[in-house]
Amino acid sequence: MRHLLFLNKYFYKYKWWIIPGVIFVVISNIFGVVPAQVVGHAFNLITENIAIYQLCNGFERQQVMYDIFSNSLFFFGALILVLYLLRGLFLFFMRQTIILMSRHIEFDMKNEIYAHYQKLSLGFYRRNNTGDLMNRATEDVNRVRMYVGPAIMYTINTTVLFFLIIYFMFSVNSTLAIYCLLPLPILVLTIYYVNTIINQRSEKIQEQLSRLSSFVQERFSGIRVIKSYVREDHTQDVFAEESQSYKNNSMGLVKVQALFFPSMLLLVGLSTTLTVYIGGKQVIEGSITAGNIAEFIVYVNQLTFPVTMLGWVTTLIQRAAASQKRINEFLQLKPDISSANTVEKDFTGKISFKNVSFTYPDTGIEALKNVSFEIEKGQFLAIIGRTGSGKSTLANLIMRMYDVDSGSIQIDGNELKGLNLHSYRNQVGFVPQEVFLFSDTIKNNIAFGLDQVEPGQVEQAAKNAAVYQNIIDFDLKFETMLGERGITLSGGQKQRVSIARALIKEPKILIFDDCLSAVDTKTEEEILGNLGAIMKGKTSILIAHRISTIKNADKIIVLDEGRIIEQGTHQQLLDLGGAYAEMYDNQLLEEENS
Repeated sequence: MRHLLFLNKYFYKYKWWIIPGVIFVVISNIFGVVPAQVVGHAFNLITENIAIYQLCNGFERQQVMYDIFSNSLFFFGALILVLYLLRGLFLFFMRQTIILMSRHIEFDMKNEIYAHYQKLSLGFYRRNNTGDLMNRATEDVNRVRMYVGPAIMYTINTTVLFFLIIYFMFSVNSTLAIYCLLPLPILVLTIYYVNTIINQRSEKIQEQLSRLSSFVQERFSGIRVIKSYVREDHTQDVFAEESQSYKNNSMGLVKVQALFFPSMLLLVGLSTTLTVYIGGKQVIEGSITAGNIAEFIVYVNQLTFPVTMLGWVTTLIQRAAASQKRINEFLQLKPDISSANTVEKDFTGKISFKNVSFTYPDTGIEALKNVSFEIEKGQFLAIIGRTGSGKSTLANLIMRMYDVDSGSIQIDGNELKGLNLHSYRNQVGFVPQEVFLFSDTIKNNIAFGLDQVEPGQVEQAAKNAAVYQNIIDFDLKFETMLGERGITLSGGQKQRVSIARALIKEPKILIFDDCLSAVDTKTEEEILGNLGAIMKGKTSILIAHRISTIKNADKIIVLDEGRIIEQGTHQQLLDLGGAYAEMYDNQLLEEENS
């Protein structure tokens, strides 16, 4: 239960929903218990006066007594009906307060989890799969809602009803009450034992459900690869194995519950048997009336539903505790990247790397080693190197997706770690190597980084990215809906839409992480020609594999195994006759052969 203490802040927030709900529970149970006394009085009326009625057989007074009995029984029946109607009314009020409160808490929790996910750094998403993240924010939250709603409601209801019935039982006859409640200690021990099993199996079920969700999400995302390699049957077999594991865990829990509920009903039946036996002896002795036995049987039957619900409620609580534990694991994580500075300022775009080294924490790969360089305001810097040389790592560090291990990165002479992160990233246009487009219209994808879009702004960004003509060829033009991850578009079109998304922000710093690899040479020249005008006065960083893309850069950095091995202009590097010149000659040779 300690994991569920996290929810106390929500209970305090919605205390004015809980307090009336508890009051409605108490009132509804009072109206639920009182009918048992009415039944007892009605039973006594019949048993005590039936002999007198029979003695008057053949006399006119028998009809009078019959009318009195009939009216009395009608009155008792009407009274019971009214009491149950009032009970139903307050049960409705109870659900309208407690269950609605649970929906508000569910809403708050999902928002809190999503907001916390947004704060966590890129490394967190590398360590955790998407299916598990989704499952904690949906399925786990729903199980917690079942605790803060139905479980709490039925727990309060059962507790209040139990104490009311105990009070009324002992007020009638303490001996009979003790015998009726004799099976309860056995019930408590049974619940304690079963709860441990339920808790263990609930955690296994949640873990397996996360694995199943992750598997499905990953396979649907890679459906083209699966079809290309004709692996549908294989993935179906793997899915069946995962589903079978989930089914086995779930069936194990169901078997425990299936044994639990009949056991509780047996104990309740034992209470009824003891009531009739012990109560019958006391009626013979004259210590109680037959009506009291009827009253006790009603009490025992009223306890049947709460007791059977107790097993269901304990299951809900245990599963909620397991789910809340999983939620807390992520909510207690602190973001690797944080910014305490709240001052927003405009940047000119001067970037300095001073002896920067960086190792990826998840893999231990040393990506950069003692890297130093400077980019002046408005300069065009190009970065080139073999695969795995650390080019994309430089881009990630400038965006502060990670913090450096040693050395420092400065923006306009200020330490990057000390800047307002929101303000800084808002002034950077970043086109990642792995293009991601949302399942939305092309227009909304391009305008993603803006709160308000001016007329013609989206179209101009598309023209600058050389994708305008492709878009207007669609039937719905800019209102065309894209499939998941932009599957509607080709690779080159997705890259250009991603470039348009960066350009529309009119940022102070532009970073292109090998974003022209999927476009042909002609389109590349068109994009670079458009960027020439846009990049004036802006600091631009272009990561590329093709030298033709970067030969006009103010400075070119050549990376190899995380180190800068050469830097200078295109002509300077060619004159140097080193690694850059070798790459240039190799690419020229490839173009001639093609």
